[in-house]
Amino acid sequence: MFENRKDAGRRLGEALEPYRRYHPLVLAIPRGGAEVGFEVARVLDADFDLIICRKLPYPFNPESGFGAIAEDGTVYINPRASVPMSREEVEAIIREQHAEIERRIRVLRGGCPITPIEERTVILVDDGIAMGSTMHAALAMCRHHNAERVIVAVPVAGPYSVREFSPIADGLVVLESPPDFHAVAQVYRNWYDVSDEEVLQIMERWRRFKEGR
Repeated sequence: MFENRKDAGRRLGEALEPYRRYHPLVLAIPRGGAEVGFEVARVLDADFDLIICRKLPYPFNPESGFGAIAEDGTVYINPRASVPMSREEVEAIIREQHAEIERRIRVLRGGCPITPIEERTVILVDDGIAMGSTMHAALAMCRHHNAERVIVAVPVAGPYSVREFSPIADGLVVLESPPDFHAVAQVYRNWYDVSDEEVLQIMERWRRFKEGR
């Protein structure tokens, strides 16, 4: 069990120590990945930023999704998901989520472009992998932007996700993979939804940390 996302991030950062020599760029998927990514970057003395991705939710079940979209427009459709909708309905959902991505870029990154990815060792961080769609979209975006290597790093993922990401990432670090995995929250004692305000506070802490190092 992790006490909270901060605890998970510290432990994940320690497990990622071999990548320190590459001076990596840690990209966290907000909102839940922001605190974890902050701690990873702090432990590794790495660069840190947010990569904005959104799940493509079913209109009849918003908690579930059939894919994801990254901020550069990269779309991933989960081959295991059923998509009982017309092409027009799918495209409408993609447009809605792209609009939310643009809002989050304005709010969470102050409208700034993402830190350049090309020829960098990128460590993609979230608080866990459930279905994996947003991580797939983030990974594909890093490939499109010519990252030198892409490492997927999370505190928890199910056995299926471990098998799925192992061959497509240049490295995979997962601290816990319960055989009875059913939700990311099950390995956290203190679990809650993260707000935009908390992400902004984390990014302000990062700015202060950079100034002091």
